[in-house]
Formats: sequence, C-alpha cells, structure tokens
Amino acid sequence: MTVNRQVRLRFETGAVEAQTHVNLSAVRSDGRYLWIAGDETATIERLTADEIGRPTEYAEHVTFPLPDVIKLPGQADEEVDVEGLTRVGPYLWAVGSHSAKRKKLKREHSDAKSAKRLASVSSEPSRRVLARLAIEDDEPVAETSEGHTSAALGRPGLFDLLDDDDHLAPFLAIPGKDNGLDIEGIAAAGEPGHERVFLGLRGPVLRGWAVILQLAPRAHGTELELEKIDGERYVKHFIDLDGLGVRDLCVHGDDLLILAGPSMDLDGPVRIYRWRDAADLKTADVVHRDELERVLDLPYGEGDDHAEGIALLPDNELLVVYDSPAKARLTEPGVVLADVVSLPS
Repeated sequence: MTVNRQVRLRFETGAVEAQTHVNLSAVRSDGRYLWIAGDETATIERLTADEIGRPTEYAEHVTFPLPDVIKLPGQADEEVDVEGLTRVGPYLWAVGSHSAKRKKLKREHSDAKSAKRLASVSSEPSRRVLARLAIEDDEPVAETSEGHTSAALGRPGLFDLLDDDDHLAPFLAIPGKDNGLDIEGIAAAGEPGHERVFLGLRGPVLRGWAVILQLAPRAHGTELELEKIDGERYVKHFIDLDGLGVRDLCVHGDDLLILAGPSMDLDGPVRIYRWRDAADLKTADVVHRDELERVLDLPYGEGDDHAEGIALLPDNELLVVYDSPAKARLTEPGVVLADVVSLPS
C-alpha cells in the first residue's frame, strides 16, 4: 500500500492541552468538514478543509461538549471515550467504547505498586453512550428548527442487554485492552429515523472471530429505544478477520469497510476489509473469510502509529487517523498528520 499524501489536522490550544490530537479515536468526513473525537474527553471536534475535494489541511477547530445536547450516563466532566462517528442525513451518530478500564503502569512505580495497579479495574459507566446528534448550521444542537432532536440510548442500555448474552456477557467486566468488550466503530445506513446501525467490536475476538452488532435505534423524545430485529433488540454478526478485531467501520455504497487490528495492546497487523452488501443486512450472519475482500494493509509503528479511524474522501480515497502518532506526524504545535490512501477500484 502507498500513502498518496498526508493532510494536516490543526487543533486549537484547548484540545492540545487535553491531548485530543494525539488520542484520536474516531473520524468522519462530511463535505468540507471533518468530525473527530478523542478517547479521553466528552466532546466532539469539527475541523474545516482548506479545499473541498483535495484538502491539504483541516483547521478552524471548534469543540462541542456532548452534555450540551444529550444526557450522558456519567458526569458531564467524565471521559466518554467516543470511539466511532457516522453521519446519516441531519444526524451525526456517536458511540462510546462501553469498556472497562485497567490502570496503566508507570516507569517510576515500584513492583508492588505496579502489581496493585494491574489488579485495579473500573467499570466506567460514562463510556456507555450511543447517541444521535441533530445537526443544524453544521453544529450539534438539542433540537433543530425542523424538529430533528438529539437523543441518547436510555435504560436498558446496550450494556444492560448484553448482560444475558451467551457470547459477550463473560467479557463485560474484562477491560477492553484485555480482549474484553470494547466498541470501536460505528456505521449507519438507511433513511434518517429508520437507520440500521452497526457497532464494530475490537473485543472480544472469539476463537479468531470478530463481532459486529446491528441495532435499530429509534428516537422517542430525547431517548433512543432499540426496535427489534428478527425479534431481538440486537443481532450479532461473526466475522473472520484473520483473528483481528474491529477498529472502525465505514459505509461505502452498499458495502461496509472494516478497519481491523489486534484486539489487545499490540501494534499490528492493521488491515481494511470490504464486506459486500452488508449495509442492507437485516438478519444475523456468519461471515467466512472468503466472503470478505482484503483491500489494504496499513502501516503501523512500534509502540505508536495505531490506525484508529477511517473516513471516505472524494475520488475513492480514504483518510486514516492514528492514535499515539509517531513523532514524524507532529510537525508543529497543535498539528498532527493523517494519511490519505486510495481504495482499489
């Protein structure tokens, strides 16, 4: 795979102080705009292209706090860990990781303290967000002048429903980086108000099979409820991604593009697969390896440059953003470089 070019993403001081620019977790292109999220805030970011069609830079950074437009499951200042963004009509959809978290080790810690931190796991209910944000004048609002409303999944939430799931319930208390439950991608298809929403799981990977959940969220006032699909509140698709988990999803026509990488805290491999006609699926599916097209192998570093999000650009190109970017991507204060690659025809 050849990187066609690189694009500058320019962030304002507040996002740099919050380390958003080096913790990118989700991206969606939207005409001249780029919607972005970092994994350590409760905000959505918007950048503007310097040129529609073939941008060299996205700048004019604006931050939108999620508590301004939806009710969050945690406190307003708690990390939501937004891991996926997608746009359908007047709505921008966002999903949190839903994952538990294990404490990190630091070099200066004693062996005893390190062992104690490795035993510390928090449930992180603030991350259990699935939201539909109404967009007016290119900004998320609680309600538009045309009556489109922002809404978030109420109770029971997805995490509650998974508590009885034969495949996923055993992984709910396991941290995401340990092959526990970890949602890292969202894609939506269909007409606004009647979307089919796909959630890609980085983990768990079950004996080499990744999992994608399909939902039919419907708004009732400021809350989303899950309409049944084949009599269930969600259906599961099991996908053979050569042992990898899902890092992002993106609708491309009737297909789903799947950004795949290791479920655990490893560097690579990182690949993009095409799942043909998936965007129109309405029943559960088991997708064998020969039903997928492996379209790209993406670069990755050693301890850095972890591809976390993909977004379609014109001319069959794909923008790729990275978590833990290598130093070569940090060309000046507040700027991080994203890659642009071509999708095979």
